[in-house]
Amino acid sequence: MPADKKTASAWAWALALLATEAVAVSSGHDVRWNCAVAYLPARSTWVREVTIAHDARRVRAVRIDGVAVHAFQVHEALILTALDNERIVLDTATLSWQSDFRGQASGAGRCERAD
Repeated sequence: MPADKKTASAWAWALALLATEAVAVSSGHDVRWNCAVAYLPARSTWVREVTIAHDARRVRAVRIDGVAVHAFQVHEALILTALDNERIVLDTATLSWQSDFRGQASGAGRCERAD
């Protein structure tokens, strides 16, 4: 097969794959939580908004207060991630939030679905 036809074939394959991914993402759902998190030692409470984008197979994206996290890991019912200097564990089974600022402060709270 000539090089031009191979390149065209590769581009057609890549576009078909992207179209499939776009359909999968568009058929997904977003779950929104409002989490009342109490931070210690400051003893302040902040309401944090969590959005979990998923489809039937996996979690696609996580946003906290509208900011997309760069990386996350799913381990059974837990979603582990970090935002700025805060390490965060979201428990989807108990709808709870646990976080830690590298040992300097911590946060814990309950979440409820906002949608």
